[in-house]
Order: sequence, then C-alpha cells, then structure tokens
Amino acid sequence: MAVHADRKIVLVTRQTRLAGLRRRFNTVAQAKFYIQRAADIDLMQRAPAGHGAVSQKKRSRRAAAPAADPFAEYEDEDQTYQDALVRLRDDLSRLLPVQPIDRDLLPNFVFGPGDIVVTAGQDGLVANTAKYAIAQLIVAVNPDPARFDGVLMPFRVDQACDAVERGLAGTGSVRRVTLGEATLTNGQSMLAFNDFFIGCGSHVSARYRIEFEGRSEPQSSSGVLVSTGAGSTGWLSSIFNMAAGLSVVAPGGGAFEPEKLEWEDPRLLFVVREPFQSKSSAATMVSGMIPPSGELVLESQMPANGVIFSDGIEADRLEFNAGSVVRIKAAAQQATLAGA
Repeated sequence: MAVHADRKIVLVTRQTRLAGLRRRFNTVAQAKFYIQRAADIDLMQRAPAGHGAVSQKKRSRRAAAPAADPFAEYEDEDQTYQDALVRLRDDLSRLLPVQPIDRDLLPNFVFGPGDIVVTAGQDGLVANTAKYAIAQLIVAVNPDPARFDGVLMPFRVDQACDAVERGLAGTGSVRRVTLGEATLTNGQSMLAFNDFFIGCGSHVSARYRIEFEGRSEPQSSSGVLVSTGAGSTGWLSSIFNMAAGLSVVAPGGGAFEPEKLEWEDPRLLFVVREPFQSKSSAATMVSGMIPPSGELVLESQMPANGVIFSDGIEADRLEFNAGSVVRIKAAAQQATLAGA
C-alpha cells in the first residue's frame, strides 16, 4: 500500500439517542428508570376504567402484564452504532490515521487539504458535514441500514475501507453536489447542503420583504425554506407532503406531484411556509425556482430573533434582524461525495 504523508481520515460521528438521554439524566440507569416509569404510567392510564374492586384488580393485572421493554430500542440502536464505529476505526486505521470528531464540533474544525472524510450516522450527518468539508472527498457510510434510509449513504460499514482506498487512488466515482450560499450585506455568509431556513427563532411570525425576478412584496409567514437538489428529498419533501394532503380536500383539488431535483442541479427551490395575507402582508410569491444565475433576496423586518441557519444546525446561525438583507443563490463551491 502506498504511503500518503500528511493525510488522515476524519471520521465524523454523532451522538445516539441513548447518549442524549445519558447527558440529560447523568446515567443510563436513571434514564432507563424514567423511560420505563413513563411507560408504566401510560399503561395504567390506557387500562379501561371501571367501578368496584373487581375492575380495579383487572386494571392492576393488566398493568402488571409483561410488555416490551421500552428502553430496549434505545440500547439496541446505541449498541449497533458503537459496533459500527469500532469496525470502522479498525478497518480505516489500516489505511491512514483516523481522527474521530463529533458533529457538534464541525463548525470550528479545520480540515486538512489531504483529508478524506468518512461520515457514520443518518443522512442528515452527511449534509451537516459537507458544508464544512468543501475541499474533501466524503465517503458516506450507513452504520445501521435497518434504521436509516441511507438516501445519501451508498456504503455499508464493510464497504467503507474499499471506498476510501479508491478515493486515495483517485479511481472511485464521485458526485458533485450543488450547495446553496446565503450572503448578508455585512459580508457574513453560510453554505447549505440541503436547505436554508430564514425566519424567526421562535414560534412567532417572521416579517420580511421578499424579492425575486423583478417582483417584491412584504410577507408574514413561518419562514422561508430554500432547498438544493440534495435537499429536495428532505425538509422540502415534508412541505410537499402537506400540500398534497391539502389538495385532496381543497375544492377542485387533484393529483399533486412534488418537485425533485438532481443533486447536481444548479437550481435552488424556495417555498414560503404558511404565508399569511393581511393589510400589511401579501402571499402571491410563495414558491419559485432560482436559476443558476439568479438569486432570492430577503430584507428582514424583525426587530429581534431573526435567524438564518442551514441543514438543521440552529446553533450555527446568522442573525437576521431589521435592516439585514440576505441574498441566496447557488454557491460556486460544490460538495464531493464518493459514489458506489
């Protein structure tokens, strides 16, 4: 095997649900007690109410009946993931030094120019990683095919080593994925692999002026979602699902086909979430396809709590308060994903 000096494999991981419970309750035992206790209370409440001692005994027997362990799913999911990480570290370390990094550290992590990135998690982890690892090849591994869809993850754990070897040799297939770019007038910018959310950081209406293809209007909504081709099967798809459901009950409603773009498509698609029409807000510009050379412009009219974040990472956000203007378009950079 050839020696690749100054290169390493960055293994990007994320915490499991069990790890999140451990952080919340300090220990696994405390977490398990809480989950099981909540399930017991729910079982008692579901038992049919009755009058007299006989009914109460029936309810007690039903509550005491054996049931599936509600905590077992958390433990099994965590064990499967940890086993996958051990296998990945062992296999990949035969090729290059392996540096594990948790997803939460990505915004401040500096990737080396020769690094190869391996993600092990759900599809969202690929999106979270890609906007920070612009110059690196990303090998997306599905550590738990029984649970994770794997839309963005073409490799199983046992295929990761071969995929990285092909990447090192430059013989593997790759896909160039269009990214979105949001730039504020103050020079701050952000990339998105899947999508941008522009709106309010709380559950109140976002106020802004929208401008697209020579038209503009003030709007009040639950925020604006701007999706890439890769993101068209993610958050955007849920909006299409909602629209499809409404089309069934709407007068004159008919078949509704969601819009899907290829990952390489240089266009972006925007949708206004729950636009509200009033004396001071309009709702005639609720969706549109941003061409490769075009842009969507939004001017904030929110005194506070206006935000822009991408790919679901709310902690890594841009402030979008009154006076701020953001321009959103396809980025010049592309993410590079290893293909199967």
